[in-house]
Amino acid sequence: MMRFHRLLTIPGYALAWILWLASAPIWLLIAVVVDLLRPRRGVALRSAALVTVYLTCELLGMAASSALWVWKSISRVDADRWMDLHFRLEAWWGTTLFQSVITLFGLRLEVEGEGDADLERGPYLLLLRHASLGDTLLASALVSRKHSVNLRYVLKQELLWDPCLDIVGNRVPNAFVDRFSDDSPTEILRVRELARDLGPRDGVLIYPEGTRFSESKQRRVLERFEHKGDVKMLEYARSLTRVLPPRHGGVLGLLEAAPEADVVICSHTGFEASASLAGVWSGDLVGQAVRVQFRRISRDEIPTAKAARINWLHDEWQRVDAWVESHQ
Repeated sequence: MMRFHRLLTIPGYALAWILWLASAPIWLLIAVVVDLLRPRRGVALRSAALVTVYLTCELLGMAASSALWVWKSISRVDADRWMDLHFRLEAWWGTTLFQSVITLFGLRLEVEGEGDADLERGPYLLLLRHASLGDTLLASALVSRKHSVNLRYVLKQELLWDPCLDIVGNRVPNAFVDRFSDDSPTEILRVRELARDLGPRDGVLIYPEGTRFSESKQRRVLERFEHKGDVKMLEYARSLTRVLPPRHGGVLGLLEAAPEADVVICSHTGFEASASLAGVWSGDLVGQAVRVQFRRISRDEIPTAKAARINWLHDEWQRVDAWVESHQ
């Protein structure tokens, strides 16, 4: 994506923030009335507060990234220091939004396996279940910020319309991939590049499913395998109830490009009600218990042959599915 879109997103978000704060008396009154007429646990006020936090984080993030750019322009900045500051800014942005969601919607966070996964020790590949808007912030708060790990993300290209993710995300090693590209090898090559020169405080995050889980997407996956006549994958996909079958290309590419990296698998549940804005508006997210599990797999436990690695990935994702099923 060309960066001309910043001519729209940067002033657009700044204007949205100004108009949102200026109209606060109006939307506060509307939110109160809506919550009185529609008893959904104060979801209108909670949602309005979250919009305020989000737009403010965007403005602060853009201001901080601009200040870093000016600093670099007028003085010599060590490359490692420059990169570290942007990783810290990225982690602050994600953690602030994550904690805001937890607080505003009264969520209860329970994390298991954190110590056993030894999250401070890199390098590792972080494979994260994808089920909602909320889980996109999870790694920033529970891995990057908490354990000072510099995560490199595999993200969808559409997120470039978020100016903070766009500006800061393009100054550190991240891959914004085109999920609908006709040139999959090129996209996989870009993902593989993230595994280059991983250090003891580095990791790469990828969502193996490639998109958020939903029952409608699950049906489309089954229909695709059925149409292709892929009996083996159709049977495997039918065995999964809470996750989509993992896509192989990105994960296999990272395993090949980072032979020294362990794998950490993150399962979670509780954010499903935030899979869409309609889900958040329903009020079902309020008061949910968000349960997270980290599980580390040593590199010597992972097969080296391609076919064996695919089977290994399928088995591990079935374990994720079983864990989610048992904790929902």
